[in-house]
Amino acid sequence: MFNFAYRMTGSYADADDVAQDVFVQVFKSLPSARLDLPFKPWLYVIGRNKCLDFLKRKRPLAFSALEDSDGGESVVDSIADREPLPDEMLEHADLQRILREAIGRLPERYRTVVSLRYGAELTFAEIGEALSMPENTVKTHFQRAKAALRADLVTTL
Repeated sequence: MFNFAYRMTGSYADADDVAQDVFVQVFKSLPSARLDLPFKPWLYVIGRNKCLDFLKRKRPLAFSALEDSDGGESVVDSIADREPLPDEMLEHADLQRILREAIGRLPERYRTVVSLRYGAELTFAEIGEALSMPENTVKTHFQRAKAALRADLVTTL
């Protein structure tokens, strides 16, 4: 849930707050929850709604505003044979930043599907349940998001 909230809000601190709000809401809603339905999609419905509520209250942050606050392991602390070289790590970080920026430029409906697919690792069926849309519509949004990302990245790189 934190990863999903992070991808939607663009901030670790905001994702912490939203994820906490989600679990508080889940706890409060458990007595009235339908236990015959899968839990995970229901959880992400609440998560998506909390993220959207948060983004409405606060000016949305683009994914490009995200920076790794983790410095990661230093090269001295790592084993040279197992860890990537510093230039490879820098290139990977740059590619991750460029990808986050491109995802941040996607329309909200596509960004949500991509975040649920990769961040929450939900299946298309679970995403459809979470977003109240047919599975094929989710797949279409996902394919359009991939095409938009591909076009965006070609011009960026």
